[in-house]
Amino acid sequence: MARSRTPRSVTTTQATRDGNRGDVRNKILLALPPAERDTLCSKLEFIDLPTRFMLHEPGEPITHAYFINDGLASVLSVMKDGKSVEVRLAGREGFVGLPLVIGLSTSGTQVVMQVKGNAFRITAADFKDALSRSRQLELALNRYVQTLSLQAVQGAACNRLHEVHERLARWLLMSQDRMGGDIVPLTQEFLAHMLGTRRASVTIAAGILQKAGLITYNRGSVKILDRNELEDSACECYSAIVRQSERWSKEAKPNRE
Repeated sequence: MARSRTPRSVTTTQATRDGNRGDVRNKILLALPPAERDTLCSKLEFIDLPTRFMLHEPGEPITHAYFINDGLASVLSVMKDGKSVEVRLAGREGFVGLPLVIGLSTSGTQVVMQVKGNAFRITAADFKDALSRSRQLELALNRYVQTLSLQAVQGAACNRLHEVHERLARWLLMSQDRMGGDIVPLTQEFLAHMLGTRRASVTIAAGILQKAGLITYNRGSVKILDRNELEDSACECYSAIVRQSERWSKEAKPNRE
């Protein structure tokens, strides 16, 4: 397992510019009221997360939670024979350590960095204390859980009903949403995990999208050439998730304290 450098403590403020190690890009942190954010951030550490860095192991105690700031974490369901399937993603919109929100202390999934980045890390004990003091943080994480549940339900239907190239288009769009930019640094192995299929099927699916002029696909990297056309090529699941997430976002605004 790849190891990160020793994290350093930071006092965070709202994001100012890309590239500064102190910038906050995590959407959950940015949405908190200043007083709650300042209290929480006094307990955070900024940590670099290289590719393959293991955040959680199934069945193991959760020692830290992570507000992902950059990069992409993959949540995997791991079988006894070592095979695994990607069940959801976490980027700058998200949080890793959700069992802690409801008082649990172990993870049922493996969470690993698939695209290197960084995060604001907090110990499990400090997180539980912060959660008890922050009503808006609790609300934000509960809403995030609901969004992930929607993705899981839609994803299960998608894997059963839709073609591999349609599902690949959906995952590329979801990955880009979480990282930004036109280049999505995803390996063939990761794409196979995401789609729950063989690498050969990924090659064929990527070839279909590339032939249509929507992406270019090189080893370890996908460049999105035409986002609008890629959305049209994706199955209906992507737009369904986006529409419902936007609905919930609008519903939540009047309830903010």
